[in-house]
Amino acid sequence: MSSLGLSFAHPWALVGLLAAVAAAWLLEVRRRRLPRLVLPESSAARAVPPSRWARLWWLPGGLLVAAIALTSIGLSDPRLRATRRQDLAVEGIDIVVAFDLSTSMLAADFRPKDRITVAREVLKSFIASRQNDRIGLVVFAGEAYTQCPLTLDYRVLENLLDQVRTGVIVDGTAIGNALGTAVNRLRESDARSRVIILITDGDNNSGNVSPMQAAGIAKDLGIKVYTILIGKGGRVPYPTGTDLFGRTTYEPVEIDVNPELLQQIARTTGGAYYPATDKESLESGLYAVLDSLEKSKIYDATGSGHYDEWYARFFLPAALCGLIGVALRGTRLSGAP
Repeated sequence: MSSLGLSFAHPWALVGLLAAVAAAWLLEVRRRRLPRLVLPESSAARAVPPSRWARLWWLPGGLLVAAIALTSIGLSDPRLRATRRQDLAVEGIDIVVAFDLSTSMLAADFRPKDRITVAREVLKSFIASRQNDRIGLVVFAGEAYTQCPLTLDYRVLENLLDQVRTGVIVDGTAIGNALGTAVNRLRESDARSRVIILITDGDNNSGNVSPMQAAGIAKDLGIKVYTILIGKGGRVPYPTGTDLFGRTTYEPVEIDVNPELLQQIARTTGGAYYPATDKESLESGLYAVLDSLEKSKIYDATGSGHYDEWYARFFLPAALCGLIGVALRGTRLSGAP
C-alpha cells in the first residue's frame, strides 16, 4: 500500500518563477521596440514571407526564460513522498543449539557418514540461513558445557562447530543437564523469542538434572524447546576399529532411544518434535523449526516514509537552456525582428 504527495522543501524559491514571467514580458517589450522595416502597401510586399530567422526571434530569450524557471523550481527542492507499508523485523530470535556428543553419535546408520558428521553439516547450513538471530552452542554427553555463547558472528560459531568431537566429554547422555545449561544461556536474554534446539540420539542416562524439570523451567521462562532425535533405535552399525588395510570395521550395537521423552519435552514447552533417520529427514526437521521461528518473529508493519528528490532533474536542463540561449544571442537571432 502506498500513497503519493508532491511537496517542496524550499517553497520560497518558487518566487523565481515571477522573475521568469517578468523576463518573458521584457522579451515581448524588446521585440516591439526593435526597428522594423516598413514596406508600402502593395501586392508585392504582401507576397514577401517572413524569414525563418524572423520566426525564431523568441528562441534566445525564451531559452533564458526557461533557464530561470527551471532553476527556480530546482532550488525549491520538489520531492515526491511515497509511503510504503513494509514488514520490518523489530528483532531476531535468540537460539541455543544443544548438540549431543556422546559416543553413540559415531553410529554409521547415516552411511556413508556417521551421525555426528551429518548433524554437523546440516547444522552449519541451518546457521548460514539465519539473519539477525543470535545463536549459541551447548555441547553435552555425560555433562554439558557452553561451546559458544549467543553471538551474531556466525563464522566463529561455524568454526567452533567444526571443532566438536566425541570422546572429549565423559560419555553418557545428560539431556536434563543440556537443557539446564541452554536455559541458563537464555535466562538473561531480553529477546522476545527464545528457543532451544535439542539434537540427540539417545535417552537420558546421566547428569543431575531431570529433563522434565529443565523443561518445566524453560516453560516458566517462555522458552520453547524443539527436539530432534537422530537415528533410530535398536541395532545399528558402530565403528569398532580398523582392519589390516586401515579401513574402519563396524559391528551392530544396541542403542537405546526415548522418543516419548523428547515428545514430552517439546509438548511441555510449546515446541515440536522431529525424528531424523537420514540426512534428508534431519534437514526437513531443522527447516520445519526454521519455519516455526520465522512465524514467531515480532514484526512492525507501520508505514515508512520515503522521499524521491527531484531537484537534480531541473538543474541540468536549466544549464543547457541558459548556455544555448547565450550562444544564440551571438547569432543572427539576436536581432531578428
